[in-house]
Amino acid sequence: MKLENSHDTDDMCKTIEVASVVVVDHLSPAKALVAAGDELDRDGEELFTPPLNFAMVENGIFRSGFPDTANFAFLQTLGLRSIIYLCPEPYPEANNEFLKSNGIKLFQFGIEGYKEPFVNIPEDTIREALKVVLDVRNHPLLIHCKRGKHRTGCVVGCLRKLQKWCLSSIFDEYQRFAAAKARVSDQRFMELFDVSSMKHLPISFSCSKR
Repeated sequence: MKLENSHDTDDMCKTIEVASVVVVDHLSPAKALVAAGDELDRDGEELFTPPLNFAMVENGIFRSGFPDTANFAFLQTLGLRSIIYLCPEPYPEANNEFLKSNGIKLFQFGIEGYKEPFVNIPEDTIREALKVVLDVRNHPLLIHCKRGKHRTGCVVGCLRKLQKWCLSSIFDEYQRFAAAKARVSDQRFMELFDVSSMKHLPISFSCSKR
């Protein structure tokens, strides 16, 4: 479903509650409990452990920190087609093998893990990552950086601008994941990010509203 145009984004401002973990609809009840953080197993053996800071952004779009081997069984339940990796370091061999064995495509956008006050978030790189996110042929898709806070938060925040979320809701979502590590520079970047050149791109998923 495409979003309708709004004449005044701020008038649309709604309080949007963002859960730390949102479970995909197609998971079985047992898997759903595990995805929400309960320590259950399947057949008494295999645990389904989500990566750090895992959550559903939209139907078919997820976010998290860096997944490791303990998270692979959980990620398989998502049926991923693509992963967007936002760090410049090479992807670990174990992760690459997981992608190959599950037919998952890797999109790497090497954004340095800048710390304030020396910040230079590459806007063009964020735009390229968003193009991948908006292409439903890449869904289901996982966006991740190292801890799922700053780089991932900026990509998701800019996506929210395209979805016409008001800034207070965008910042609230960002802060829920960044917590004490929230950066003014990240929020400033999201505020100034110009979505006008991307408005021609289709958004075929709906905006989350609560």
